[in-house]
Amino acid sequence: MIEYTDLLIFSAGFLIVSLAAKEIGIVFSKIHFPLISGFLFTGIIVGPYVLNLVPIEAIPHLSFIDKTALAFIAFSAGGEFYIKDFRDRVKSMVWITAGLVSLTFTLGSLAFALMGDYIPFMVDMSFTQRVAIGILAGSILVARSPSSAIAIVRELHASGPFTRTALGVTVLIDVAVIILFTINSEMANVMLTGRDINLLVHIKLVVELAAALVIGWIISYILSKLISTNWPFQIKIAGILFIGFHIFYLSELLVEYTHTRYNFDFHIEPLLTAMAASFWIVNKTVHRHEWLKLIHIIGPVIYIAFFTLTGISLSLDILLMTWPITLILFGVRLGAIFLGSFTGGVIAGDSMEQNRIQWMAYITQAGVGLGLAKNVAGAYPDFGASFATVIISVIVLNQIVGPPFFKWAIKHMGEAHVRGKTDPLMDHSALIFGIDNQGVALAKQLEQHGWKVRLMCTQKEQPKSLHTDLMDVVVTAASDLEGLEEVGAKKADAVILLLSDEENLALCRTFYEVYGTETIVVRMADHEYYDLFHELGALIVEPRTAIVSLLDQFVRSPSAASLLMGETDQEIVDVEVRNPYFQGMAVRDLPLPEDVLILSMHREGRDFISHGYNHLHKGDKLTMMGSKTSLEDIILNFEENSAG
Repeated sequence: MIEYTDLLIFSAGFLIVSLAAKEIGIVFSKIHFPLISGFLFTGIIVGPYVLNLVPIEAIPHLSFIDKTALAFIAFSAGGEFYIKDFRDRVKSMVWITAGLVSLTFTLGSLAFALMGDYIPFMVDMSFTQRVAIGILAGSILVARSPSSAIAIVRELHASGPFTRTALGVTVLIDVAVIILFTINSEMANVMLTGRDINLLVHIKLVVELAAALVIGWIISYILSKLISTNWPFQIKIAGILFIGFHIFYLSELLVEYTHTRYNFDFHIEPLLTAMAASFWIVNKTVHRHEWLKLIHIIGPVIYIAFFTLTGISLSLDILLMTWPITLILFGVRLGAIFLGSFTGGVIAGDSMEQNRIQWMAYITQAGVGLGLAKNVAGAYPDFGASFATVIISVIVLNQIVGPPFFKWAIKHMGEAHVRGKTDPLMDHSALIFGIDNQGVALAKQLEQHGWKVRLMCTQKEQPKSLHTDLMDVVVTAASDLEGLEEVGAKKADAVILLLSDEENLALCRTFYEVYGTETIVVRMADHEYYDLFHELGALIVEPRTAIVSLLDQFVRSPSAASLLMGETDQEIVDVEVRNPYFQGMAVRDLPLPEDVLILSMHREGRDFISHGYNHLHKGDKLTMMGSKTSLEDIILNFEENSAG
C-alpha cells in the first residue's frame, strides 16, 4: 500500500514538473536552443543535485515512464523508415551509412576505452572491461536524430538529392544502430561478467535478433487491428503506450525467467522489437498514415516526460568531473562523421561539393541515442548512471551544434525552399491549372471574394462549352518555367491543380521547389499519388471521398455544411499571428468582436481546438468564423506592424 502511495505522490509531482518543463522548453526555443535542452535543464534543476524537488528515491518509481517513452522512441524510429521514400538514393545511402557507422563506432569505442584512466567509474576496471564499456559507448555515438532532421527539412521546405540522402542515411543509421547496440550489448555483457565468447554466444545472439523481429511482426498485427478500429484516438494512443510499456516489461520477465530456470539470460531487445513492429506497419500495411498521425499527436507529451526525467537522473558530480571527456568525445565523433561521410560519398560517386559538406547533416542526436544510454543505465546499476551521464552530455552538445550546421548545408546546396508569406491585407492572386466546370466555377467564386484569378490552359484550344469569356485565360505548358514566370507564378498566393495526376505532380514540385508557393491545392484522381503530394506540402482533394464527407456533414450537421457551402453570411478565414503585441496573450483575453468565433489553432504542423487558456505564439494560425467586416478588422489588428 505504501509503495502505491509513493507511486501516486511521485507521479503527481512529476506531472507538475513536466508542465513546468514544457514552458521552459518554449523559452529555450525562443533563444534558439533545442526544446530538449529546456526539458533537460528543468530536470536537472528540480532533481536531487539542485532543488531536490524530485528526490533520488523517486526515480525507480518513475521507471514506467522511461520504459513507455523508450518504446515510443523506437516506434518513431521504425516509422520513419519508409522504403519507397529512399529508392532513388540507395547507393549513396548505403555507402555513407557504412562509412559513418564503421568509423564512428571504431573511433568512438577506442576513444572511450583509452580514456578509462580519466573517467571515474572506469579507473579500477580491467582492460577487457574498458573495451566492453567502449563498444557500448561507440554504439550509442553512432546514433542520429531523424526527428530533428525531419523538423529542419520541413522548416526549410527542403527538397533535392542532398536532402533525400541526408534523411535516408539518418533514418537508416537509427535502424542500424539499434541492431548494432543489440549485438554489442550482448558482447559487452559477456566481457563484463568474465565469460568466454564462443559459438554458443553467437548462436544465442542470432536467435535473439530473429526472435525480436518475429515478435515485432506479431505486435505490428496487434497494433494494426487497434488503429483500424473506430475507437476515439485517445483510446488508440493509450493502447499504443500500453503495448509499448509491456514490450519492455515482458522482455524483463523473460530474462528473469530464463536466468532463474535455466541459468542463462535470454534477452530480446525491446527497442529492436518496437522498431520492427513500427517498420512492418508503415511498409506492409495500409495503416501507415493513421499510425504516423497517432505517433505525431502523442510525441510532444512523451518527449517532455522522457527528457525531463533524463535530466533528473543525470549525475551532476560525474558531469562536472568529466566535461573535458565530453569535449574530446564530441571532437572524435565530429572527425569520424567527416571521414565516414566523405569516404562513403566518394565511393558512391556523389559530387565533391556535396561530399565536403554532407557531414553537417549527421551531427544531431536525440531520442534513440538517449534511449540507448538510459538502457545501459538500467542494465548496469553499478556504473550505468555514470556512463549515461557522460554519453548524454555528448548527445546534448551534438543536439545544440547539429541543427545550425544542417540548415546551413541545405541552404548552401540550394535545396531550401522557404515559402512566401501571404499578406492578408493585400489582394490575393491564384493560378488555376485546368479549364473544366469545376475550375471555372472556383475562379468565379474566388473573384467574388476579391481574388485575382488566372485560368491556366495547357490545351491548344480553349473549351468553348465553358463560359470563360469573362475570365483571364492563359495558354501555357505545364513544364514551361519561362511561361510560368510571365503569368506571375512567383507572386501567386495559391495554386490550384486540376490536371492529370502526372501533370499535377510536375507542377506541384515546380511551385514547391522553385517558387515556394504558400498554398498548393491538388485534385487527385489516384490515391497512389497521395504520399508524393503530401511530401510536397500540398492540400489534397480526392473527389470521391470529399463528396462522401460533405454528404456526411449534411446529414449529421446541416448548419455546418451550409456554412462550408457558403450559404450563410458568415465566412471562415485563417489569420496568422504576426503582431508581437499578441505574443503570449491568452485566447480569452483577445479583443474579438461578438460575432467572431475561433474554431481552431494551427502550430508547428499540429491542429488543435483552442480554449481560453491557450497562449498565442507568433506564427500561430487561427481559423476564425464571423462576418466579413469583423474579420477584416481582425486581420488588420493581427498584421505584423500594427500597434496594440
